[in-house]
Amino acid sequence: MTQDAVAERMGTTKSAISRLEAAGRHTPSLATLKKYAAAVGCELQVKLIPHKAS
Repeated sequence: MTQDAVAERMGTTKSAISRLEAAGRHTPSLATLKKYAAAVGCELQVKLIPHKAS
């Protein structure tokens, strides 16, 4: 899916999607990540997984 298509589905700009997809350069909110996930046909899951005991 193109950034233009994702942007249209999210109601934002291609440049905003580009910033969102640039790893390490932007810290999006959970709400934005949920919108992005929905736009690309996914579900966002956030999990807390305990560390294994050493």
